[in-house]
Amino acid sequence: MSQLPSSIDEAIALLASQNYICGRSLGTVVHLALNLDKPLFLEGEAGVGKTEIARALAAALGRRLIRLQCYEGLDTASALYEWNFAAQMIAIRAAEASGGTDRHQLQKELLADEYLIRRPLLQALEPHSEGPPVLLIDEIDRTDEPFEAYLLEILSDFQVTIPEIGVISAAQPPIVILTSNRTREVHDALKRRCLYHWVDYPDFAHELDILRARLPDLTEQLSAQLVAFVQTIRNEDLFKSPGIAETIDWARCLNALNATELSPEVITDTLGALLKYQDDIQLLNDEKTEQVLQLSQSLANDAGNGSGSNTATGQSDP
Repeated sequence: MSQLPSSIDEAIALLASQNYICGRSLGTVVHLALNLDKPLFLEGEAGVGKTEIARALAAALGRRLIRLQCYEGLDTASALYEWNFAAQMIAIRAAEASGGTDRHQLQKELLADEYLIRRPLLQALEPHSEGPPVLLIDEIDRTDEPFEAYLLEILSDFQVTIPEIGVISAAQPPIVILTSNRTREVHDALKRRCLYHWVDYPDFAHELDILRARLPDLTEQLSAQLVAFVQTIRNEDLFKSPGIAETIDWARCLNALNATELSPEVITDTLGALLKYQDDIQLLNDEKTEQVLQLSQSLANDAGNGSGSNTATGQSDP
């Protein structure tokens, strides 16, 4: 188990050890969240690297990653705990068959630990040999407001109340990361319990650094061309601009095809790795693709002339 970073630079280096390249503003809020035992609320467009922060932290610190994937209708039975009713019924039938079982004693036994099914939130509050886990509450904006309200006790005091058992508190608070794609506004009461950071699309130099870290075998020329093209089409009127995750996926596809440079033909053949909506793909017809490719050449040429950054501190955060 690694020690928590004692400075902003150490937090940035900790993430960089897992090939997560972040800027100083994100490194600062991660450092504060880790050292103040505060949940970290990350908001931003899909694919900009919010979820990946939790994975990188868990791997770098040697902690268990516990993920709660949120969705509409998520309730406590799926998020916190539920009783193993099938096992309880078998125990009741066995007690009835044996006869002479004390009713109150049986009731007590049925609420024993062995019948409790732990879901992610309860798992995160329990002690772990490697240290407090990283609890990822992913896409909190997809849940309902009542579930948000239920989270307040956990995020404030790192404890939950189970009516049949009582209050369960964490001996050491877990590292909590909440993410939101902002499909709806999350209640202020939840945000107040967290440190907040908006994760934006990176600038050219920063995205190039990320691609270098993730795909070091990709040629410098293709990396610069690829990032320049992605940066350029983000300025187009797309239904969903590609995030960093799509940039990396596209780069992997081009690398698998042994591409050495971008061309209209290569872009057309692999555009489904970058854009996920047919309307966006149709927008980049042959003529439009050539126009965007030409516009992106100046960025790529600048990078080839040595203006690209090789540091782990871009102006924006992945």
